[in-house]
Amino acid sequence: MATPIIGISTCYAQQGMFNYHQTGEKYIAAIINAIDGFPILIPALADKLDHEKLFSTIDGILLTGSYSNVEPHRYNGPASKPDTKHDPRRDATFLPLILAAVEAEIPLFAICRGFQEMNVAFEGSLHQEVHKVAEKLDHREDESQDVDGQYDFSHSVTLTENGVLSQLTDEKAPMVNSVHWQGIDKLGQGLQPEAVAPDGLIEAFSVKNAKTFALGVQWHPEWKVMEIPFYKVIFETFGKACTERANSR
Repeated sequence: MATPIIGISTCYAQQGMFNYHQTGEKYIAAIINAIDGFPILIPALADKLDHEKLFSTIDGILLTGSYSNVEPHRYNGPASKPDTKHDPRRDATFLPLILAAVEAEIPLFAICRGFQEMNVAFEGSLHQEVHKVAEKLDHREDESQDVDGQYDFSHSVTLTENGVLSQLTDEKAPMVNSVHWQGIDKLGQGLQPEAVAPDGLIEAFSVKNAKTFALGVQWHPEWKVMEIPFYKVIFETFGKACTERANSR
């Protein structure tokens, strides 16, 4: 059985005097530990990223979370607050890559910012500050807590009956963490809800009629993935799709 090669999205940021293409260790660890995959980083090259060459190399794509947010002009949203972090190079790289990957039947798993990117790529829109939207919960983490506290279970999500996620667990409303400011406003075209928070916010979706795994979640299942069965089975299902592609190449 072939080891799947998983491309992981990167953020483009300056460290000291130089620019870096970087990602969080927890995503790399989840690929290694949960699915026994081989992670490689996809540089944020914008229009210089050759999709054909990339797809001939990888068996799946993991779109990560980030401290940055999708630039609102990408979904015709209002200007963001002056202190909002953005990453134009990441947007320019991964928004078109998402659509190309789905078209090429590359397994795709999107987390947090990646989930929001995926929605925007499919012509959806975002709430920039969910906690200021009427009747929505405050989905932000409590920054006074340590990292374990911030990433602890925050609320449940109701799974869509007969959806992708509901077939992976007997739980109808599993608990998830919540560490995000932004969230889904209008769901993208061709996407279908997979999980909804108690306030009605869509927290997971899949691509309708996708020929392989194509799922996005707002929470962070990479966190303690080996300890939480619901998180682990999502990664394992993604990994199975990637392994099937690896075996067919």
